[in-house]
Amino acid sequence: MKITFLGSGTSQGVPVIGCQCEVCQSMDYRDKRLRVSIHIEIGSHSFVIDTGPDFRQQMLREGIKKLDAVILTHSHKDHIAGLDDVRAFNYLQQKDMPVYGMKQTLAQVQTEFYYAFETVKYPGTPQIMLHEIDDRPFEVNGITIAPLPVFHLRMPVFGFRIGNFSYITDANQIPASTYEKLKGTEVLILNALQKENHPSHFTLSESIEVAKIIGARQTYFTHMSHKLGLHRLIEKELPESVTLGYDGLSFTV
Repeated sequence: MKITFLGSGTSQGVPVIGCQCEVCQSMDYRDKRLRVSIHIEIGSHSFVIDTGPDFRQQMLREGIKKLDAVILTHSHKDHIAGLDDVRAFNYLQQKDMPVYGMKQTLAQVQTEFYYAFETVKYPGTPQIMLHEIDDRPFEVNGITIAPLPVFHLRMPVFGFRIGNFSYITDANQIPASTYEKLKGTEVLILNALQKENHPSHFTLSESIEVAKIIGARQTYFTHMSHKLGLHRLIEKELPESVTLGYDGLSFTV
């Protein structure tokens, strides 16, 4: 299984145009953080988790020419806004794009992309096939994916586990039942927004503590705002088994 960071950043704390902060001015490519998303490749199968506003740019950058399904964590704009661009894969693959998400997420998709679900569609609109999921494992192309229920303040969000790999973004609370589902995780991707307290996201110190509890062999942080600081400096503050993700980072599990 190959995992690629399509984006490791967030709309939270985005600076104003012309900002002169050290992250904005950094020449380190690891500090250029598009909205959070990952690509998963298992054999010939290709999935993405979330399609944020940067989806098209991310897929072009990585040269991804095949996409079998989209899996959504939740309905916030920075996680679904790019869904319209699956139309390119509709054209290439000549079939509808399966989209998996919880009931609330799919309802928002139907609202925001209403034109994709009209009886009489304008030519070229995205062809989307919705699949509602709950907290039980489901299959995509014969691959078992286990939802990991977490909370984003009071909003339910799904992380996902495939084999010994687990992915959680936009969380500030993990229920005990989900910690049970995380047991045996070898590689973890977890959100870490900033150092300062935040009402709906784990801070850096909180994410480090959560990573210790889960105990993965390797943890990567994602969903990082500019407020977190420079990649090269934050890396020095992390435990040996924890590192920052960055756009374009790929690894196998």
